[in-house]
Amino acid sequence: MDSPSNSVKTVSDDDEIDYSIKPEFYDSDLDDKDELWMVKKRDGRTSDAVLSCPACFTTVCLECQRHEQYVTQFRAVFVVNCEVDKDKVLQHSAVPSKVGKRMRDSEKQETGSADNERLNPVICSTCSTEIGVVDGEEIYHFFNVIPSEP
Repeated sequence: MDSPSNSVKTVSDDDEIDYSIKPEFYDSDLDDKDELWMVKKRDGRTSDAVLSCPACFTTVCLECQRHEQYVTQFRAVFVVNCEVDKDKVLQHSAVPSKVGKRMRDSEKQETGSADNERLNPVICSTCSTEIGVVDGEEIYHFFNVIPSEP
């Protein structure tokens, strides 16, 4: 039996492609269209970064604010492609209002800060990677994301 490479019927893939015809899926104006879409989505608002999941690169936030002290952390109100894990609750130990002293448990209960300290993990809806947390005021805090220029 002859091998397929010796066959007269074998044709190279390059011989079958007509490079003079542009592919149907090519759009030279696509970048301009994408930019217009982003301008409409933002509605004139500015953002410090566009955030993506570090595992699958799915966009998770188009409008966010960079943390003043921790430059790799961001906060946002509006997110996309994110799910909140309501089953898990994380407790955040708050920075005491009195420098160098811890607030007593009774003081925490009086101020009601214990409710605001509840955090739920936020995961990427595409790959389930944990990318941040959401607090009681529904503000998303991202710490495991890839920022890019808006």
